[in-house]
Amino acid sequence: MPAKSARPGGVGPTGAGAEGAGTRRQKPGEKSRSKTGSVLSSKRELLSRSTTEDRLSVVAASKSQARSNSASGTGSNATSAPGEVADRLHSAAIHLLRRLRREDDASGLPAPQLSALSVIVFGGPITLGALAAAEQVRPPTITKLVVALETAGLVAREADTDDGRVTRVRATARGTRLLQDGRQRRVASLEASVLGLSRDEREQLASAIPILERIVRGS
Repeated sequence: MPAKSARPGGVGPTGAGAEGAGTRRQKPGEKSRSKTGSVLSSKRELLSRSTTEDRLSVVAASKSQARSNSASGTGSNATSAPGEVADRLHSAAIHLLRRLRREDDASGLPAPQLSALSVIVFGGPITLGALAAAEQVRPPTITKLVVALETAGLVAREADTDDGRVTRVRATARGTRLLQDGRQRRVASLEASVLGLSRDEREQLASAIPILERIVRGS
């Protein structure tokens, strides 16, 4: 009796379903090899990233060393180009100011009031207009600051001796003492840092101060 032929998609004599054209049955162990390949690929990707990060770290360290050499004048990258000097001076000034502002917290005054009080103590008695110009704020803003300082007993208004129509703001004894105490705290903080320098470094810093003062004066 002739054997029955399996129909496409049907059931053969053994009862097994016929596989479609182009379909390949996965062999044992093939799945595990696929997973292993995926893991190795992930490891290679991580290794590549790690290598890239290491290279970036080396580059960053090299740049940091170059800046350090430039600052000390010992490396081949040391430069006195005006733009480079101005950039470093700008950065140092900002960081120094931020550091010293921490000492001002002990005064209990907001930064705008403390700044205005500083101008009044060292530049007063002063008119409201001149104070606003020095602080680079509008007249209404400076008026509010002076009122707050008056309320705290740190400044007082008085008539100009030459022109009674002009009012000047002067610091009270309490205001002067508060500002001087803050100045002493800032100077003490700087002194602690200066003490950590070598003798040669202190001499270099001292010799640079007149130059910085000329820059501040704009001359």
